[in-house]
Amino acid sequence: MKTLIDHELLLKPIKFRDKSKWDEVRAINQEWLSPWEATRPLIDRKSPLPSYYGMVMQLNKEMRAMRSVSLGIWLKENKNLQLIGQITLGGIIFGAMRGAHIGYWIDQRYSNRGYTTRAVKLLTKFGFEQLKLHRIEINLRPENEPSKKVALKAGYLLEGSRNKYLHIAGDWRDHITFVRENPEVK
Repeated sequence: MKTLIDHELLLKPIKFRDKSKWDEVRAINQEWLSPWEATRPLIDRKSPLPSYYGMVMQLNKEMRAMRSVSLGIWLKENKNLQLIGQITLGGIIFGAMRGAHIGYWIDQRYSNRGYTTRAVKLLTKFGFEQLKLHRIEINLRPENEPSKKVALKAGYLLEGSRNKYLHIAGDWRDHITFVRENPEVK
């Protein structure tokens, strides 16, 4: 997977060597992200979450199989790269559906600066131009106003709602779905 670039913003795979940056950003943002983080329902809680290295190996495996493309959101500041979030084009389906969904998180210190919207636009462009996907969804909790703004600014349209769609913060949560379709795929 090549790096996707928009000026000082880079989307690139997270590597083993990024562990200290990952740990730092996740620790600083634990409270900020916890209301929106996917959790495991009771049936899955017996299996432990993977270590950082296990996560990276799983992300790489999924990327090689083209089932999911998960990338760190990096900001180039004074010749240094700062990890500021993560974005995933997941659930990639080819064939008759040709679709996927995008999920993301951003470091609170970099929120409200347009970086998440730019990352969504960049990954959407990759999905449409390189993978020739027909539609991409963003599913988010109705009370997540910042994510609604990201979806709308990235050109996604509200399609509807999904009751108890995803296990978030310890319970099944309702979501609203924003969609963008690729006009080039017939």
